[in-house]
Amino acid sequence: MTVTTTSVDRPDRLRPGQARTRGARLLRLVPAAVSALCGVLLYVSFPPRTLWWWLALPAFAGFAWVLRGRGWKAALGLGYLFGLGFLLPLLVWTGVEVGPGPWLALVVVEAVFIALVGVGIAAVSKLPGGPVWAAAVWVAGEAVRARVPFHGFPWGKIAFGQADGVFLPLAAVGGTPVLGFAVVLCGFGLYEAAHLVAEGRRTRAVRRAAAAAALLSVAVPVVGALAARSLVSDKAEDGTVTVAVIQGNVPRSGLEFNAQRRAVLDYHARETEKLAADVKAGKAARPDFVLWPENSSDVDPFAYPDAAAVIDKAVKAIGVPISVGAVIERDGKLLNEQILWDPVKGPTQTYDKRQIQPFGEYLPLRSLLGAINDNWTSMVRQDFSRGSEPGVFDIDGTKVGLATCYEAAFDWAVRDTVTHGAQMISVPSNNATFDRSEMTYQQLAMSRIRAVEHSRTVTVPVTSGVSAIIMPDGRITQKTGMFVPGYLVQKIPLRSSETPATRLGILPEMALVLVAAGGLGWAIAAGVRARRTRTA
Repeated sequence: MTVTTTSVDRPDRLRPGQARTRGARLLRLVPAAVSALCGVLLYVSFPPRTLWWWLALPAFAGFAWVLRGRGWKAALGLGYLFGLGFLLPLLVWTGVEVGPGPWLALVVVEAVFIALVGVGIAAVSKLPGGPVWAAAVWVAGEAVRARVPFHGFPWGKIAFGQADGVFLPLAAVGGTPVLGFAVVLCGFGLYEAAHLVAEGRRTRAVRRAAAAAALLSVAVPVVGALAARSLVSDKAEDGTVTVAVIQGNVPRSGLEFNAQRRAVLDYHARETEKLAADVKAGKAARPDFVLWPENSSDVDPFAYPDAAAVIDKAVKAIGVPISVGAVIERDGKLLNEQILWDPVKGPTQTYDKRQIQPFGEYLPLRSLLGAINDNWTSMVRQDFSRGSEPGVFDIDGTKVGLATCYEAAFDWAVRDTVTHGAQMISVPSNNATFDRSEMTYQQLAMSRIRAVEHSRTVTVPVTSGVSAIIMPDGRITQKTGMFVPGYLVQKIPLRSSETPATRLGILPEMALVLVAAGGLGWAIAAGVRARRTRTA
């Protein structure tokens, strides 16, 4: 007997209506997937991938596409997915030694800021000149994120991914806010131009004003960057000095390097003495001063004579002053301090780190976190105290600005060394706790941005690498590897002129925040009028 099977007997076959429903559901997931993927694309544009800086443009173009015409709830979710796609891989190094908990908690919180920015972008994108308003909203979001919570976390500013890009000279015009604004504006402008082209093909009509705004959104940042190249120079204005950067290395990476504090000091002293021997043998130029990294002496030389003796021996061997990174306890306060150690006079000047790292150098909400997990509070047994004065060492007439490690991410912490007379900048750092992660390359890119922003040579001495010497035009002329001892010696230019970014300080950022506020106000007012019209 032959049995004929109909479609009703086949439960695995969808009816046409069911297929359309499933297809519609999948289509609704496309914007969410695109938003997250655009966030990942933005991450890929960041160091250490030096050739992919331009991916920030399609990342923001795609973000503009998914947000166009969205209500605030959809924009909030899409913005959050974009933030997760960007920040999850970018900040993975924060969990290298302490596990995924702190990393995920940080990303979850920071992505909220990007979600709120997404709401703002969706609102202003409906206005004439939408890319300008939207880019200003992004910069306003970065400005807030750089200040709250716990004094802010600027990591992931768009500017910090542009050290190898064509927009870099704009850092000298208005610092990281103007550089970031230009990149985001160009990305949003690319989407707007593509949208208008597609619209014109459908309707065979071109909105000339909108097309002009889109083209200008792309052209102005590029032309501005080319024009700003005249502000970038590595010419010496106040002569030159020969500087040495020491990377002593650490016995082992991770948090346990702190247990080997004396070994870390010995390693840096040994590498300095090796440099002294090479100078004597004619293998290396004699430096005018030497720069050690942050935490190169976690043994307090003011409290332990043996540590002071090790430093003094190294200083006398090289015969010039050394800036030593030390952990100091003074008047009941724990300080992350740079000490200028003279071969004749001993310690002569100090600088105490002002922007200390939350959950690394001090523990916010200590009692709450201790109630949840005692291990978290044991990692930071005593909070560091903040310094109060800008760091500028006068080393035999050369003014050396100091921005210790985490401070390089904060605009004000670097700028005020220059406004207080720094002719060059040093960023002593300790990245040993983050192993071989991308963190050290991300931070090195920040120093390159700062070099162009203030037209100063920037040296980056790091305990375990990557240490580097960066010219005022952002070029790295020398660098070390990771987790190897070494030294860098180079004659560098000293400069005293101020870029527009240095002179203007916070003003460009404030102006862009006001533009964002104006755009949001306009969008809200327009929405209110539209609702009244519908209900009338």
